Amino acid sequence: MPISLQASHDVPSAVATPLLVVILGQNPSLPPALDAVDTQFGGAISRTLARRDFRGARDETLLLVGADAGAQRVLLVGRGSTPLTRTTARRASAIGTRQAVKLGTGAMHVFLHDSDNDAIEGLVLGAAAGSWEYPDLRTPPPVADRRPPLTEATILIADSVDARSAFAAGLAVAEGQAIAKRLGMMPGNYCTPETFVEVGRDIAERHSMKLTVLGREEMAKEGMGSFLSVAQGTPEEPRLVALEYKGGAADAQPVVLIGKGLCFDTGGISIKPAPEMEWMKYDMCGAAGVMGAMEAIGRMKLQINVVGIIGSTTNMPSGTAVKPGDVVRASNGKTIEVINTDAEGRLVLADLLVYAKRFNPAVAIDAATLTGAIVIGLGANAVGVFGPDQHIVDEVLMAGRASGEPGWPMPLWDEYKEQIKSDVADLKNTGGRAAGSITAALFLKEFVDGYPWVHLDVAGTAYSQTDLGWIPKGPTGTPVGTFVEFVRARAR
Repeated sequence: MPISLQASHDVPSAVATPLLVVILGQNPSLPPALDAVDTQFGGAISRTLARRDFRGARDETLLLVGADAGAQRVLLVGRGSTPLTRTTARRASAIGTRQAVKLGTGAMHVFLHDSDNDAIEGLVLGAAAGSWEYPDLRTPPPVADRRPPLTEATILIADSVDARSAFAAGLAVAEGQAIAKRLGMMPGNYCTPETFVEVGRDIAERHSMKLTVLGREEMAKEGMGSFLSVAQGTPEEPRLVALEYKGGAADAQPVVLIGKGLCFDTGGISIKPAPEMEWMKYDMCGAAGVMGAMEAIGRMKLQINVVGIIGSTTNMPSGTAVKPGDVVRASNGKTIEVINTDAEGRLVLADLLVYAKRFNPAVAIDAATLTGAIVIGLGANAVGVFGPDQHIVDEVLMAGRASGEPGWPMPLWDEYKEQIKSDVADLKNTGGRAAGSITAALFLKEFVDGYPWVHLDVAGTAYSQTDLGWIPKGPTGTPVGTFVEFVRARAR
């Protein structure tokens, strides 16, 4: 990450900082820990609160400028009336950090007087999210127009083992989300299937994981005709990348995380409309989420076995591309009639789900920007969660809530399977517009054999086409948080 995140046990009045971000709830009073800072500011903070110039509403900010010593500025940030959670702390911290970036303070300290361990994680995640950017391809502005970049954020925490552990956990997840966001933000001519190999190799070397990479030839030997049918329209080498983290007992079944990695999706022969097609560079966010989660899990050194599997290619129209009506065979022997070449993610995931069986999963969770239908159904506020085992679905939903990536359970009733019956093959790859996200999940279920499984449709949540206030438009980091929280809960 470009920003350095640190923890300090200092009291607010003891820090020398260009900016002290103070997070307060609705209708706040001055916390005793800020009495000395208020004195340094000539009572300006207490007067501001007494006059209700600042009321602590969600996302409300107010900047006070002080002297040259101690805290040079205090930024009050409201977190609203909702209970303090990792998510509310993250949002407020991100709002404060984005203001620090605009001010050009260079460094900042963050103080939340009633923070618990969950809130500490949220403060770290928020500071990372609020400062994240992708400047790689932009020409810097003239020197005279530049503000100092925000390079350092310090979270004020209690001097305890639990607080330090919470800070470290937040930092690990933030590093994972930074990887996922960077992969998501890269244009399709920069993020290619080979990029996932490079990132996977870096993660494997950092955290002593086993790395397996399959190309077109190796996948053909595995019989992955479903995955390869998507890749047959592009000269780029498709890649299956698997990372194995061994934190548990040698014979313990792993949690398997699976991600769709379409580096760009034109729709293939069933080509998408031109307007907004550029957003299809984000069709690899499921795979990016797996990579980010594996980085975070490696940093946290969780005592559990985890396997991350991604399948990456580009869906392009060409003279060799798969056509509507073609029939392809997946690696479990099932035949698929390709009705719409733009329903390609499920064709990739089908062979990944078959491949996952060799690891004897305790549970497998796949994530994919799979359907526009889930965006129609749930908008940009919830992940679609599908699975045949309600207990495991509930486990995933709990992980999503805790991580600030809430999900909503969707049905997998057999009645919907009628829509994906084919006249010439075992099944077809789309059941039409009605219940599109459900029939897509039921398609995937056909390739799950003998292990518990949950599917996450993150098409509405992995990236945002508008500024969300606490983060700019672009990649959100979803589903890194859900993956990590699920695995962490399993490891406890």
